[in-house]
Amino acid sequence: MMKDRFAQGLALRKEVLGDDYVERSLAEADSFSLPMQQLSTEYCWGAIWSRPGLSRRDRSLLNLGIISALNRPQELKLHVKAAVRNGLSCDEISEALLQVAIYCGIPAGMDSTRIARVAFAEMNQDE
Repeated sequence: MMKDRFAQGLALRKEVLGDDYVERSLAEADSFSLPMQQLSTEYCWGAIWSRPGLSRRDRSLLNLGIISALNRPQELKLHVKAAVRNGLSCDEISEALLQVAIYCGIPAGMDSTRIARVAFAEMNQDE
């Protein structure tokens, strides 16, 4: 069952975050960081993201708020791009970050908005 959960998580992780990002993360993993890659793939993606209770779009919206509140800029940029892949518009992401600013503080909202702008610019460059 664990191998099935990892395989399911890997497939979903690639769909949401992009093949290149996931393959690069796994290829760059060493004996120290590989267990974290495996844990994230199996449990985050295989056990939670694959559950039917919330859509990918809803999970992305939640992640934007949570990751912004936790002040995790690298993860936020990644998940802004994933949120667009999962159907959120730039306007919806902006609204989510305004919500973050009110409930987590203006600095969290400002930083998250800056990071989102960088993510959008990078996505436009890839097109």
